[in-house]
Amino acid sequence: MRQQYIVITIGVVSVSFAAIFIRLADAPPLVIATYRLFLASLILWPLTLTYSRDELRHLTRRDICLAFASGIFLALHFGLWITSLSYTSIATSVILATASPLFVAIASYVFLKERVSRKAIIGIAICFIGTALIGYGNWSLGSSSFLGGALALLGALTVAGYLLIGRRLRQTMGLLIYGSLTCSSAALLLLVASLIWRYPMFGYTVDTYLMLILLAVVPQLLGHLSLNWSLRFVSATMVTIAVLGEPVGANLLAYAILDEVPKAFEIYGSVFILAGIFIAFRKNKEATWRE
Repeated sequence: MRQQYIVITIGVVSVSFAAIFIRLADAPPLVIATYRLFLASLILWPLTLTYSRDELRHLTRRDICLAFASGIFLALHFGLWITSLSYTSIATSVILATASPLFVAIASYVFLKERVSRKAIIGIAICFIGTALIGYGNWSLGSSSFLGGALALLGALTVAGYLLIGRRLRQTMGLLIYGSLTCSSAALLLLVASLIWRYPMFGYTVDTYLMLILLAVVPQLLGHLSLNWSLRFVSATMVTIAVLGEPVGANLLAYAILDEVPKAFEIYGSVFILAGIFIAFRKNKEATWRE
C-alpha cells in the first residue's frame, strides 16, 4: 500500500509544477497550451499504438466524436486557465481552477440526474463563500486581476465538461486511447486558435522550450498518469482528497521559486474552498482533478 501512496504523492507534486512552468515560459498563453498538449500527444500516441492497437481498431464513430468533444472542453480549459496566469496570481488562479469538482457535481445533478448529498450541498455553499472572497479581493486590486480570477473560474467550468464526458467514455475506453484522442484534438484546436491570433509558434528561447517540454512531461503525463494509475489500487475518494494538495504545493513552489507570496484574501478564500471540496467529496465515489 505504501507504493500506491508514493505514486499519489508524485502525481500531486507533479501537477503542482504546472503554474510554475507556465510562468517561466516566455510565450503567449495559447502557444503554451498548444505545446503542452501537442508534446503530450507525441509521447502518448506511440504508447497507444503499441499497447492498445486492438482496442483502437474497434472504436466507434460515437466514441471518436465524444472524445473530440471532450478535447474541445480540454482546449478551452487550458486556454482560459493559462491565460488567467497572465492577469492574476498563482494562488488565485490555481485555487479557483481547483473548484472544477463542484461544477462536475452541479452538472451531474442537472444533466445526469445524479443525486447530490446534503454534505455535497453544504460543501458547495462553503466553496462559493471562498470564491466570493477571492473574487472580491481581486476586484479591489483592479479589473485586470479580477479578469484573471474570472478566467480561472471559467477554466474550472470548462474542465467540468471535459471530466463529465470523460467519466462516460472511460467506462469503455482505455486510458491511453482516451488520453491520446483528447490531447491531440485539443492540441489541434489550440493550434488553429494560435494561428488565427497570429501567434508565432517558433522562435522562442531555449529556456522557454525547456519549460514547455517540462510542462508536457511532468504535470500533463507524469502527474495525470500517476493519479489515474492510483485509482486501480486506492479509493477514488482518497485520490480526490489528495489532489486538494495541488494549490498548497503550487503556492509553496511559487513562493520558493518566484518569490510570490499569497495575499490574505487568497489564503482565507483557499481555506473555504479546500474545506468545501473536502466536505463535498470525502464520501464521493467519483474522482476528478485539473490539470
